[in-house]
Amino acid sequence: MHGDILLLSCYELGHAPAGIAWPAAFLRRAGFSPQVIDLATCELDEAAVREAQLVAISVPMHTALRLAVPVARRIRELNAAAHICFHGLYAQLNREWLLANVADSCLGGESEQALVALCEALARGESAPMPAAPLLARPDYPIPDGSGLAGGYAELLDNGHSVQAGFAEATRGCKYTCRHCPVTPVYNGRFFVVPVENVLQQVRKQVAGGARHITFGDPDFLNGPRHALRVAEALHAEFPQLTFDITAKVEHLLDHADLLPQLAECGCLFLVTAVESLSDHVLEILDKGHTRSDVERALAVTRAAGIAMRPSLVAFTPWTTLDDYLELFEFAADNALVGAIEPVQFTIRLLLPPGSALLDHPEMAPHLRGLREEDFGHRWEHPDPYMDALHHEAVAVAEEGGDDATLFHALWSVARSAAGQPPPPMVVATPGPRLSESWYCCAEPSPGLLKIGEPSA
Repeated sequence: MHGDILLLSCYELGHAPAGIAWPAAFLRRAGFSPQVIDLATCELDEAAVREAQLVAISVPMHTALRLAVPVARRIRELNAAAHICFHGLYAQLNREWLLANVADSCLGGESEQALVALCEALARGESAPMPAAPLLARPDYPIPDGSGLAGGYAELLDNGHSVQAGFAEATRGCKYTCRHCPVTPVYNGRFFVVPVENVLQQVRKQVAGGARHITFGDPDFLNGPRHALRVAEALHAEFPQLTFDITAKVEHLLDHADLLPQLAECGCLFLVTAVESLSDHVLEILDKGHTRSDVERALAVTRAAGIAMRPSLVAFTPWTTLDDYLELFEFAADNALVGAIEPVQFTIRLLLPPGSALLDHPEMAPHLRGLREEDFGHRWEHPDPYMDALHHEAVAVAEEGGDDATLFHALWSVARSAAGQPPPPMVVATPGPRLSESWYCCAEPSPGLLKIGEPSA
């Protein structure tokens, strides 16, 4: 190429960015030498930008996209000739706006091979036609290559101790089509298995670098349950002291409850599961595939297996009532989940990116207020304005910070006050294994988080 290739990531929930490691591996296998920069841990290298012929920006989540846009504008100021490519889930969902404003190309789905083709075309001085639809052909996966990243990522916190945590993927995409999930409009129920040996190679490199725990970033680790077990068993056989965490649907925890003790024996410390709501009405609209009673059963089987559950929530939706919201706090308090549900989860408001499967749902139509292009989401209003006001108040409380028990009590107090009820009793947070960076998805970033994406003066 006549210039360098620069791979950028803005934010991936505190872990080493797969949105850099996968493309870097594909490109290096093809003979290119990309430079990698994670803007969550270091500043934009403006000298590198000036030398780049192509800058590829990874946007796997909404927060990353919000942070990436001002970065792309700065890149354009520094190097007007550079080809700027956005790739990842939110590149596909926001393709139209990005191409009209800051991007030369957008890629979604299994996009790394298309990125290689783009680099090859640019090297020949040609333009490459970019597909408009998500790319859903399974590639020959190389071993993700995060060499060149600065480090300083999330740690596992457990029992008063912290250890370095790594990140791996055993599958990509998801076979389920939950209506609010950003994976749905891109992968449309498809998922792709990463070979077991590839996963082991991912882990070996990180263990050699000091990792003692691995987070599996698959949208659902149990999409292929037998593959998941093979991965876990191979991992445990080679690294018997290594622990890991996974993400899995409530439905999968029940359907594959027999696998949970085996996963625990292999080192699974905790799992994240998208409970989202305890209202069966809300869960049906979201097409989550579970009910409130299923959540209770999943909690029981997970704990019986010796795995800690860390539920995620979509606490505010157009259909969530004040009673529904209060029930989240009561459920957490009654089931010793105060330390397991991060306080930010009680502030999560349903996000509707372009292409969301919820946009065409008849239950959604009365609440929509149009696309807010600058925020990459469709606005909606709750039929009860007091619920929208409660959300703003909850966010303000969470922004003040504090330990889990204090924040939980403050948020619950706000909710009870809205219902005309006295403050609740203080509940002790039950300690449990967790990562040092809060896990959340499908939500707008806080103002504080957005500051990390502001270009340097």
